Amino acid sequence: MNTCHNTYQFGPQDLGGGRTVFRLWAPTAATVTLFIETGGKKHQLAMARDQDGWFATILEVSGPCLYHFLIDNSQKVPDPASRYQPQDVHGQSFYVPPAGDTTTPGRPDSAWRGRPWTETVIYELHVGTFTPEGTLAAATTRLDYLADLGITAVELMPLADFPGQRNWGYDGALLFAVDSSYGSVDDLRRFIEAAHARQLMVFLDVVYNHFGPEGNYLGSYAAPFFTDRYKTPWGSAIAFQGSQAENVRCFFIENALYWFEEYGFDGLRFDAVHAIFDDSTTHILEKLARQVREGPGRHRHIHLMLENDNNNASYLRWKEPTGRDCYTAQWNDDIHHCLHVLLTGEVEGYYSDYQDAAIDLLGRCLTEGYAWQGEKSAYRGGQPRGEVSRDLMPTRFISFLQNHDQIGNRALGERISCLTRPEALRAATAVLLLGPSIPLLFMGQEWATTRPFFFFCDFGPELAALVTKGRREEFAGFSQFQDVKQRERIPDPNREETFQRSKLAWQEREADIHRRWLQFHRQLLSVRRERIVPLLDRIVPGRATYQRLGSHALRAQWPLSGPQGGSLLLLLNLGEQPVAGIAAPAGEKIWAIDAEGPADVLPPFFCGWYRLADLSI
Repeated sequence: MNTCHNTYQFGPQDLGGGRTVFRLWAPTAATVTLFIETGGKKHQLAMARDQDGWFATILEVSGPCLYHFLIDNSQKVPDPASRYQPQDVHGQSFYVPPAGDTTTPGRPDSAWRGRPWTETVIYELHVGTFTPEGTLAAATTRLDYLADLGITAVELMPLADFPGQRNWGYDGALLFAVDSSYGSVDDLRRFIEAAHARQLMVFLDVVYNHFGPEGNYLGSYAAPFFTDRYKTPWGSAIAFQGSQAENVRCFFIENALYWFEEYGFDGLRFDAVHAIFDDSTTHILEKLARQVREGPGRHRHIHLMLENDNNNASYLRWKEPTGRDCYTAQWNDDIHHCLHVLLTGEVEGYYSDYQDAAIDLLGRCLTEGYAWQGEKSAYRGGQPRGEVSRDLMPTRFISFLQNHDQIGNRALGERISCLTRPEALRAATAVLLLGPSIPLLFMGQEWATTRPFFFFCDFGPELAALVTKGRREEFAGFSQFQDVKQRERIPDPNREETFQRSKLAWQEREADIHRRWLQFHRQLLSVRRERIVPLLDRIVPGRATYQRLGSHALRAQWPLSGPQGGSLLLLLNLGEQPVAGIAAPAGEKIWAIDAEGPADVLPPFFCGWYRLADLSI
């Protein structure tokens, strides 16, 4: 087999001279037939099988064409590496000639080399609900707005082809195909090229821990893709280890490389990697990172981000001198949970782990990364959670007050702006946007939208009924929804109305209150760009400290290296009561909420950032 980048094993490959090879890994199939429509003619070709279970045939193809496979003369299936599905997950695949590596001279964005990680400000959006049209083309028209806001990276929720016309994207069945409800492959290319022209990076959320429940046929002809050894909450676990795992690993590595090489993405966010199980000598995540960095990462900035409930700090450290197997950063749920408890007082579900020491755990997040670094989690049945992260730079962590999970996994999809006082949210926003970790905003957060973001999907009737029932039963343990009639208030994920209500209302920005929030975010992001970003590489890892000042107040300090030395200081009070006995900082104010009163009192709902000449407070 060839290596897993530049030359792909999965999906049609252009051999030059008008010849294309069609391949399918079907180790549990006896025969595979290719059906294809090209040049105005229909062809039916028996595919040759090799000893590894690969079926292949070569033919002349003139431009884009429709095709599918017939397994054992009985089952029609799309290509699992289909690049486009105009007839949804059960229909024929559409062969799209490759555009070539984005570093190829002559490409519109061939000069683009990305941006350094320290400059990153992420804006997460769902293409279907970001604009009224719900398309990539419509999202492209909003890029000037995002650049003006101060965003430097747009993160798209998963685009992989899913069943139906609406979905969060985590039910993807065909991982190489851009869902047709969002537009064409050219629409995606134009979106990325337009973003790069505005100095915006583009990240993509990908799901490698399971396939969606509808539209994936791999189990019927490539059973080694899955294993019963492990379980995930969403379906069969992927078999990344075992006698035939090399082809499985290659599939996902090629998928990651494909988004970089074919479209020019600048980064990937890997969903729920705690549900990726692999006891191999080289874990799939390490191998994937190495191949990305040895491939497209040789030419430009590539950023690899993790969601990992296990808080494994090891993925954020170099295991070899080059750092090729190292991930850039991890989404830090801990800092969200601390802030959420402090802002709302909610302590049910996973928030229960934070209720007794939220301000201390927030201080630990700000100065050390994870709140949980090996301690036992009561919410997780007393099991230890996390690894020591104190030695890592703050930029190894991505902080947020909102994201698709933390809003959409609420029963009623409320935004944080609907759950807390504006004064408290203002202070917390300043912590987020001026802190030394990488900040993330979720679409509409910048103007404090009142629109909810619900969980939604579009499954067939039988599966839809199960999803609706399961969604409501999921919240039965919460006090607000213990009564069956109360659970009926939870929106049905399969109703189009649920999806439509999740769309942003851009006209909200015209109201004074939303306009003020938008200006506030612009101001903070300007301060971040000018005053915080230049300091990030100078933070000395492992030496940051914090001090608890009350139930909702703290100060945190990050030493800075270099000839000037000094430190970055945060004073924060998220509570309603002032905190007395706090000496006024002797250094330079970077930004602070305007407040009146004695100099030695930390006012309610206060946040201030300062640059000190030394480490003294």
